[in-house]
Amino acid sequence: MKKITVALAGNPNSGKSTLFNMLTGARQHVGNYPGVTVEKKEGVCRYGDYEITVVDLPGTYSLTAYSTEELVARNFIIDEEPDVVVDIIDASNIERNLYLATQLIEMDVPLVLAFNMADIAERRGTVFDIEQLSRLMQAVIVPTVGSKGKGKAELLDAVVETAARGRSERTHRVSYGEEIEEELQAIEAVVAGKESLLAEKYGSRWLAVKLLEQDGDITAKVTDKEVLDVAAASIEHLTTIFGDEPEMVIADRRYGFISGACQETIKSTVEWRHTTSDMIDAVVTHRVFGLPIFLAFMYLVFVLTFRVGEYPMRLLELLFEWLGGGISGLWPAGSESWLKSLLLDGVIGGVGGVIVFLPNILLLFLSIALLEDSGYMARAAFVMDRIMHKIGLHGKSFIPMLIGFGCSVPAIMGTRILENRRSRLTTIMVIPLMSCGARFTIYMLIIPAFFPERWRGPVLWLIYLIGIAIAIGCIKVLRLTLFKGETTPFVMELPPYRVPTLKSLLNHTWHRGWMYQRKAGTIILGISIVLWLLMSFPRPAPEVLSDLDDGQVQRVRLEYSVVGRLGKAIEPALKPLGFDWKIGTALIGATAAKEVFVSQLAIVYAAAGGQEHAQTLREKLRASYTPLTGFCILLFCLISSPCVATVAMTRQETGSWRWALFQFFGLTALAYVITLIVFQLGSLV
Repeated sequence: MKKITVALAGNPNSGKSTLFNMLTGARQHVGNYPGVTVEKKEGVCRYGDYEITVVDLPGTYSLTAYSTEELVARNFIIDEEPDVVVDIIDASNIERNLYLATQLIEMDVPLVLAFNMADIAERRGTVFDIEQLSRLMQAVIVPTVGSKGKGKAELLDAVVETAARGRSERTHRVSYGEEIEEELQAIEAVVAGKESLLAEKYGSRWLAVKLLEQDGDITAKVTDKEVLDVAAASIEHLTTIFGDEPEMVIADRRYGFISGACQETIKSTVEWRHTTSDMIDAVVTHRVFGLPIFLAFMYLVFVLTFRVGEYPMRLLELLFEWLGGGISGLWPAGSESWLKSLLLDGVIGGVGGVIVFLPNILLLFLSIALLEDSGYMARAAFVMDRIMHKIGLHGKSFIPMLIGFGCSVPAIMGTRILENRRSRLTTIMVIPLMSCGARFTIYMLIIPAFFPERWRGPVLWLIYLIGIAIAIGCIKVLRLTLFKGETTPFVMELPPYRVPTLKSLLNHTWHRGWMYQRKAGTIILGISIVLWLLMSFPRPAPEVLSDLDDGQVQRVRLEYSVVGRLGKAIEPALKPLGFDWKIGTALIGATAAKEVFVSQLAIVYAAAGGQEHAQTLREKLRASYTPLTGFCILLFCLISSPCVATVAMTRQETGSWRWALFQFFGLTALAYVITLIVFQLGSLV
């Protein structure tokens, strides 16, 4: 079987991931590119006599060296030399998307252009002269509709045909005008003579263009001083002529090439003064109504999560109760066994206490995926842009913060889209204040335990809003103190609205849900067993327990254990917050992973309350604490130190333990102060 390697390139929101899924189906795996944390998706597609390996490059608008993603995509194309590069073009936004194609053309790579979302372009009255445009771009063009699987066979035919043809130097290329072309020739000549190895690898013209653009990555690779001097002289000369950096002029000429090609080959049969997207945007991004609409959407998500998720959650609770009863029945009534305690209190009590919330988690992830895939989340960032500007950031920072509602780890990785380091550090510091899926598990336990059904959705909505409000306040303080400086301007992109496909929604929900479930089956299982051991040992001498009933025996044993002693030690510091030593031990466990708070409480109350499983954990909490304490638990878990994985990612992305520890201890101190104020004022009221 013949083998072909295909690299998928394209702008964000061009449908690249949809096409990747269309081509590879389930035959794909995810890793990281060597040396960086950028995600690498790779899959296999079998077509006729060919086995096609498809590599999904990071979404980029260009192939400069401004971001890690752009550099990774460019280096893969240069170093790995894929047989074909497929550039995914949003056919409904053709001119902007073709900018990346012009750079691929300059690299002389075997190129196929997939005009994706061709159905949207057609509905807007756009007609392409595919044959003529293909000749101008010197690349096969294939119209596709990735969400419906249309154009798959034609795209694969084009890939096979282009791979068989191999590399060839193009005759049609962007002309940068007489002045720039003269300077390019001068740089090419000296590059070919002085840097022959680089010229052989990259091509002398492409190197000359990159040197004029002052591409940092390429400039660092040039060792000959004469080459750098010639390039510097050319840049100075062209800047004098044009009154602007050559990089800007080169970008203008590329867009000029695109504009000319489009004028020759594209026409519109309908005048679209106001598209449906424009009409929707007029409402959802309205200066006054935009924010209330966003808050209303989030409110509906939380109400849906509680009401619909309650039924499967109860079924899971019954399942674990039945499982616990079955395991308990393997031992004679009243007998004691460390294995029985481990299985009931450690495994079922710990892991089961987290897994029962899986339906609610899946519903939350499904709702977020629906908002993302439809294009609304980008509008939410646009709406927040006005607020973010007032506190020293821009709407682009809100995108990783939105990702933080799922998990803080990928959200912190997502801050790479921010070019300004001060903005990036500020955003990383406050991302843990976005209520992640792990904290959602705590909310699912505490809110129904202390609040009536009609208040559950509003209380959850309020907790999320409090997190956002505190984050905004922290951003303002950080921008006025540690991270002073101007905000970098940028253009907010609003992708077209789309009807999300069922497959895409299920893929997103399954992927995020599986990550949650895998954590429950590995990390939380391990931590639960360790915590059970720490709560079971050491044990008091038998004579200490001789005159006590069963309930008193369990309580004394727990207080005598490592966890009990530690909880008692920190209880004086937690008492002003309304917390006792049991909550304190759960908070300690939550530093490893937030979900452990739930499993820890389940283990503590199973141990403290004997082997009676009829009373649920919520009922035990309701009997032990007031709603004010319950609300303070929510507050503290919302604000306090992020989990270990988040701390590690902060260290990796900031390059310093100083910022990671500042985030950890700073948020914990903030949580203590705010919870203290709320509990003391609430107690007075």
